[in-house]
Amino acid sequence: MAVLTIPTQAFPDQRPGTSGLRKKVSVFQQPHYLENFVQSIFAAIPDRKGKTLVLGGDGRFFNREAIQIILRMAAANGWGKVMVGRGGLLSTPAVSAIIRAHHAHGGIILSASHNPAGPHHDFGIKYNISNGGPAPEKITDAIWAGSKSIQSYQTLDTADVDIDHDGVFQLDDMTVEICDPVRDYAELMARIFDFETLRRLFNGNFRMRFDAMHAITGPYALEILENQLGAPAGTVVNGIPLTDFGGGHPDPNLVYAKSLADYLFGEEAPDFGAASDGDGDRNMILGRQFFVTPSDSLAALAANATHIPGYHGGLKGVARSMPTSQAVDVVAQKLGIPHYETPTGWKFFGNLLDAGKITFCGEESFGTGSDHVREKDGLWAVLAWLSVIAATGKSVAEIVTRHWQEFGRHYYTRHDYEGIPASAGEEIMATLTAQLPVLTGQTLAGRIVQTTDDFAYTDPIDGSISSHQGLRLLFSDGARLVFRLSGTGTEGATLRIYHEHLEQDAARQHLDPQRVLRELIALGKDLTRIEKLTGRKAPTVIT
Repeated sequence: MAVLTIPTQAFPDQRPGTSGLRKKVSVFQQPHYLENFVQSIFAAIPDRKGKTLVLGGDGRFFNREAIQIILRMAAANGWGKVMVGRGGLLSTPAVSAIIRAHHAHGGIILSASHNPAGPHHDFGIKYNISNGGPAPEKITDAIWAGSKSIQSYQTLDTADVDIDHDGVFQLDDMTVEICDPVRDYAELMARIFDFETLRRLFNGNFRMRFDAMHAITGPYALEILENQLGAPAGTVVNGIPLTDFGGGHPDPNLVYAKSLADYLFGEEAPDFGAASDGDGDRNMILGRQFFVTPSDSLAALAANATHIPGYHGGLKGVARSMPTSQAVDVVAQKLGIPHYETPTGWKFFGNLLDAGKITFCGEESFGTGSDHVREKDGLWAVLAWLSVIAATGKSVAEIVTRHWQEFGRHYYTRHDYEGIPASAGEEIMATLTAQLPVLTGQTLAGRIVQTTDDFAYTDPIDGSISSHQGLRLLFSDGARLVFRLSGTGTEGATLRIYHEHLEQDAARQHLDPQRVLRELIALGKDLTRIEKLTGRKAPTVIT
């Protein structure tokens, strides 16, 4: 079968971010747009010949069409084998698990994570390397460079292949294997967790609800929670992946998963609630009338790791992204294990995990994970919490409040101003950067500013340096105020402001975080001049 070389012209907007390339569906549907980016990925992987590629996505609109395009291009570009999740479906943690289990050379994930889906919404694509984690900057930089100079791409002229039935067949010289998207991941979870103990939990009076938000985690949660662990039918809601996620916004937080939160705070609340996002890597944890912040979730799991079968031997170390609260640092100090502070982006945990420096890691953006894969993993976090509950016999609220009593409560809140004009976001950050040197030593929000900086990270494994990762005000009492512009959306910019204060007094550990942090919140608004520059009187999302 002849390989076709198709002439093309470069697009100027294909620079991949922390999570690959995300654009509106209509952008990806332009002639040659997806093909250009895929060819740029392949060009950045010169040793791909004869190797295995994993391919799948979260099922959003344009997923199936993209799968067919990539299969033809992979065959034309010399890949030896492509493993595709049946129906084109694979969660992000499942792709990582399959890459690692089958020693694949890499994987392509089709997702825009927690962003809305449908013909008028978002699509995304990213490449993961042989350790199962997101491509490091040296590869994404090569992809970006290739996308700016591309003149042609390679493909085959073939009919669409059947991706809806398991099987193995040839596409020219390349083997295509359509596989069960859940099998390898479920087997991995059964090795980490004691499924028999969790079955006994569900055989008692324990009740939970898992909201898959009509995204990719549905099939995984149904198989593991209901089929294998015996949770009652209906435990998993919104479990069928839809191309538009049912018109919802699959971001598991108190705003976009409000129906789940309302249920857990209602009169008929079950013992435990959880939700996951579009591609299955994020999680939200709830108890009866109790919300667990992602920062507290990471810290509590680290403190209780020996209750989880796969981690009975304890943790080698922990890591968190810089904006995540310092709660897990306190746990690490008490356990006598290392703790690391990295930039936002799961790829920064990869070197630490590969070097055996850490076991658990997490981000405040509802991401938690361990060394079992190289992505954050929503369902893993749910099973970890269930394991702690089963081992201790305590409720979510009891586990967290006892944690606060032992380690202190890190009051924490993140305010997101979504979709602000990019120019306004850039002006805010530039003005703040200029202000930083004169803020040190001042008394603001009733606290002394001990130091300020633009966070930079030197990787302790490879020595690479990542600069301009967020602006920080660090106060003498341990409080923090952090500012970042997020690049996970496809329109405008998102300004995120993070507020943190440690409370050691147990009598003051059950207050409303918005009230406790109100002075820091007011300071953040004043320093950014967010209302004056954007007209926004309040954040879009508060977590």
